[in-house]
Amino acid sequence: MNLKKFAIGAIAVLALTSCAQSPTDADSAQNASNGSNTTLIVYSGRNEAFISPFFEQFTNQTGIKIEARYGDSAELAALLLEEGNNSPADVFLSQDAGAIGAVAQQNLLKKLEESAISEVPAQFRDEASNWVGITGRSRIIAYNKTKYTPEQLPKTIDDLVDPKWSGKIAIAPTNSSFQSFVTAIIQLRGETKTLEWLKALNNNKPQKYEKNGLIVEAIDNGSVDLGLVNHYYIAEITESLGREINVDIAFFNDQDPGNLLNVSAFGILESSKKQTAALNLLKYLLSNEAQQKFVNETFEYSLLLDINPPDGLPALGELEIPQVRLGQLSDVAKTQDLLISSGLL
Repeated sequence: MNLKKFAIGAIAVLALTSCAQSPTDADSAQNASNGSNTTLIVYSGRNEAFISPFFEQFTNQTGIKIEARYGDSAELAALLLEEGNNSPADVFLSQDAGAIGAVAQQNLLKKLEESAISEVPAQFRDEASNWVGITGRSRIIAYNKTKYTPEQLPKTIDDLVDPKWSGKIAIAPTNSSFQSFVTAIIQLRGETKTLEWLKALNNNKPQKYEKNGLIVEAIDNGSVDLGLVNHYYIAEITESLGREINVDIAFFNDQDPGNLLNVSAFGILESSKKQTAALNLLKYLLSNEAQQKFVNETFEYSLLLDINPPDGLPALGELEIPQVRLGQLSDVAKTQDLLISSGLL
């Protein structure tokens, strides 16, 4: 499994930093029967500061406690693959679909009840119902709105390699969101054409940053004109700086790979003896209350079509996103090989 290749040392680190304990058989039997008065062990690829308020609210509403192991989603996926059916985890909450897809491919996740996930469109959940998306993050082109109008911007990812954009575009090639985007291009176009595009992009001298937020800040201060990032970073940087920034959002043409929408995702371990409690957590995270909280506080898309999008963005149903198998975005080894071959890494 390729995820293991990129998680060296993760298992040892996570083991040292976690205080979660496996329940006794007696506790497990009780937990399975009533789903309350128990503690769920959640492997969370979502940042603690971000997700812990949701866990606390869930505990307040249900009495079910959450004991979380936080870490990088790919590293947690590698840990789950290593632990197999002996894992103490009840739930895997992944930052992206690729990591949870790798776990699902090894038959470690339980098929979810259709009634619990039916409101999430099929393209944002596993074909076999072994995981379901919780929130969405759209890839967009961020641009300096004091220099350009939307009509002047690239309309496809192929326009990005036009020499007129040489040195004016920022990317984060080591970032997982960029690598998932490239993995999606491989799905849509194949390895050969993807490598050709990456080489052309590299020849156009993109400015490289470690994180999406740094790209948005660079656009704001005039260091670069355009950037490929997730949509919510514009709102996040605006909030952190406490002022309106010189950055706006644009989308590519319909179905263009640049419009990829990846999801955070939820799965219940097949080996868990606390299935009822785990399903209660899923239902809470997909409730209108929690979904609206995600939109308001993290600026992510709700995957429920009746929840309004973040301010200023088109509704989820209006996004013309490419048809990508999200659960198969886990093959980052191939992606990284192409990034290295192209010179971007």
